[in-house]
Amino acid sequence: MESFSLILAIVVVTALAFDFTNGFHDTANAMATTISTGALKPKVAVAMSAALNLVGAFLSVEVANTISKGLVDENGIRPEVIFAALVGAILWNLLTWLVGLPSSSSHALMGGLIGATVASAGFGAVHGDVLVTKVLLPAVAAPVVAGLAAMLSTRFSYGIGGKAEGEATRKGYRAGQIASAGLVSLAHGTNDAQKTMGIITLALIAGGAIAPGSNPPTWVILSAGLAIALGTYIGGWRIIRTMGKGLTELEPRQGFAAQTSAATAILASSHLGFSLSTTHVVSGSVMGAGLGRKGGVVRWSTATRMAVAWVLTLPAAALVGALAESVTGLGDWGTALVAVFLVGSSAVIWKLSRREVVDHTNVNGTDEPAGVVTTAIAAVAPPPAGAAALGEGPVVSFPEQSGGPATAVVEVTAPAAPAVPPAATV
Repeated sequence: MESFSLILAIVVVTALAFDFTNGFHDTANAMATTISTGALKPKVAVAMSAALNLVGAFLSVEVANTISKGLVDENGIRPEVIFAALVGAILWNLLTWLVGLPSSSSHALMGGLIGATVASAGFGAVHGDVLVTKVLLPAVAAPVVAGLAAMLSTRFSYGIGGKAEGEATRKGYRAGQIASAGLVSLAHGTNDAQKTMGIITLALIAGGAIAPGSNPPTWVILSAGLAIALGTYIGGWRIIRTMGKGLTELEPRQGFAAQTSAATAILASSHLGFSLSTTHVVSGSVMGAGLGRKGGVVRWSTATRMAVAWVLTLPAAALVGALAESVTGLGDWGTALVAVFLVGSSAVIWKLSRREVVDHTNVNGTDEPAGVVTTAIAAVAPPPAGAAALGEGPVVSFPEQSGGPATAVVEVTAPAAPAVPPAATV
């Protein structure tokens, strides 16, 4: 049985808290398109995803080993360094969740770990070759590969299916979407839950609880799987809205192509030990599926915001991790100060999120106010029967308004009913 110090216990609890945020931050990866196309009800979708995330956590430990054995030098790393890394990752996850941006939890964790390690032991403690080959290159290549695969799959499905849009066709693609969403959830548990397993294992090694080079203990695998499953069930509804509706509009067959392409890329990367961002992969596949349909449109303004967040994730989390490590280096009171800052910042972000609640009841809704033209058109009532024949039509006026543009008001006046002679009295 491992021997625990207080700081080691704090690190393990904080790592599981990060795993929880990873779960609700990344629920959109598996279920956003399934929810947006109506293939599954929102609560059913997140429950299914949570269960499969838990199962996926037990399928492999290759990614966990990449983090615990490969990314940084495990010799000389103190538990406080791991704690500082987790602070940077959690705060970045919560900030991007607040604004509804599907950024990478994986890269937030990698950035926090790199920043804290550099602040503690210098650049030499980071294995640059592992960082490039198993983190940075997959970050660039994976969304491109998944996007191309999804685009080609979408075009192929429309090509062989022609214009078949009957109820049977829609049901078939929705069933395929549910199956592929389950596969993405399984892949997400296999890849992302392992990152927390790896960080806890690294902390156990740093604290002297287990020998260097050890695989994650069974209790670590179980607790990481449960934490990410619980976070997934809570549902990151803000990011689900962005991924499902804010990036592009998908039909069931597009959703099926996007999810199948993403699941294939994630599972292959997990097998190779790549610390892949499932968010990058799924976002790339969703955009590819949107472009694969003739007339499909990708909202590039949203895609640009996401890309900016992706670029900033590693350095931003690294900066916070480095600052947190500098404070924890002052002693126990410094560690306590960082812990208080983390809890307080998280509470503030949660309070801000309550100003505009997004949940399963409005995740597919739109908050865009109707414009002038839309309002005017909605005000037009169908003309009564016979109005056209009588040459009567709508009268448009522009009443004066105090400030702001004039709004068209459309009035329709029904013609007077013709007089009906009284019935003859017999």
